[in-house]
Amino acid sequence: MTRAPKLIYCCLKAVGRPPRSARVPLDPLFAQPNQPRLRLAAIWTSLFNPSLSRLLILPFAAAALALTAHAQPTAFQADSNRGARLFGDLSCATCHNVNGRGGNSAPDLGRLADRNFTPAALAATMWNHAPAMWSAMSARGVHAGDVDEQAAADLFAYFYSMRFFEKPGDAARGKRVFDERGCSKCHGLTQELQPGIAPLSRWQSLNHPFALSEAMWNHMRPMLAATGARVAWPELSSQDLSDLLVYLRNLPMARASVPDFRITLGETGRSLFREKGCANCHGSDTALAGRIRGSTMTEIAAAMWNHGPRMAALDAPPAVFQPGEMRELLSYVWAQQFFEDARDPARGRRVFVAKGCAGCHENAASRPPSGGAPNLASGSRHFSGPVMTAVLWRHGPAMLERMKASGVKWPRLSAEDMSGLIAYLNLPNTLPNKEKR
Repeated sequence: MTRAPKLIYCCLKAVGRPPRSARVPLDPLFAQPNQPRLRLAAIWTSLFNPSLSRLLILPFAAAALALTAHAQPTAFQADSNRGARLFGDLSCATCHNVNGRGGNSAPDLGRLADRNFTPAALAATMWNHAPAMWSAMSARGVHAGDVDEQAAADLFAYFYSMRFFEKPGDAARGKRVFDERGCSKCHGLTQELQPGIAPLSRWQSLNHPFALSEAMWNHMRPMLAATGARVAWPELSSQDLSDLLVYLRNLPMARASVPDFRITLGETGRSLFREKGCANCHGSDTALAGRIRGSTMTEIAAAMWNHGPRMAALDAPPAVFQPGEMRELLSYVWAQQFFEDARDPARGRRVFVAKGCAGCHENAASRPPSGGAPNLASGSRHFSGPVMTAVLWRHGPAMLERMKASGVKWPRLSAEDMSGLIAYLNLPNTLPNKEKR
């Protein structure tokens, strides 16, 4: 029995149980993801005995509100183009070099490079760098500007487009992959080698992660049909694909391509999951989301490429994605959990105490926070890498001054610390480990 029916059982115990013949199963009602629980209270109670509605609705409503009081994750939406503009508007280039332009006192953030960050690792890096950054900005008279949660999400999308979250690749290895896996036999660099196969100079998807995954998927079926059993399928590891992309993106004809990474609300993702036949093998969208949790787009694209022959062997119907559909599907099953990057709540609880967060941001809902700081575990927001960055940007300078006045050092956080904190702060505040430290 799930938590919600257990709470209802307690309410029933208080007001009396209906006859067995009049009871209805509870779990199916709570399996409907789009039905608000409070609305279900009225529906369910009236099903077996309308006269009980008035008695049961109040305790049931209290239980339902307790379950839903904690902020639920909202659909993640972000645009690298907005993030790039914001990067300029925030005067980041005063210190940071961006593709050869800007200051030289901080790292080049615009150069396409595989940096192997996770969202939590990037948030932790910014957290640790923040006091020095604020000091440098103050010395130069640079206004920090405002970064809300949407702006932070756009910045993270921009950083994703610049390959901050990909594992390092090597162009020399990528050229070997291109030749040894047979790509160069059909795909020319500037001219067609085979009729109907566009040369690399006309590829529009090299710097567009969703479009690249879509193009690779759609290319599998024609390639399987053309090669048949004559040619062994050129499987690619995620490292192979990373190397290959570094090689291709550094070719002269590709360098002018502007990276683009836009995450939608994924509103059609659920229906696409069914229509494209994904559910036939993967079962549910949540099962697929669990399998790809924490994977980068390069890792997902490589896995999908290797999946092609197995699908053909099972006579799975060929699914062709129209432009933009892969973006919708992956925005739905992948983006939210990737950028949330929540891992180990037990570690997060230890960090919350050991780093002194609990001294100001009291985490027990029954006690008010001390020091005038907000209660981070109040359930008013759902945390992620971008949200932690927005909180840091908006409230960090004032927090640093209060810590200095109290003689408290600025805490340094590892990627694992930040990921654990995100997981811990997203726990419902009714759980025991939020009450006991």
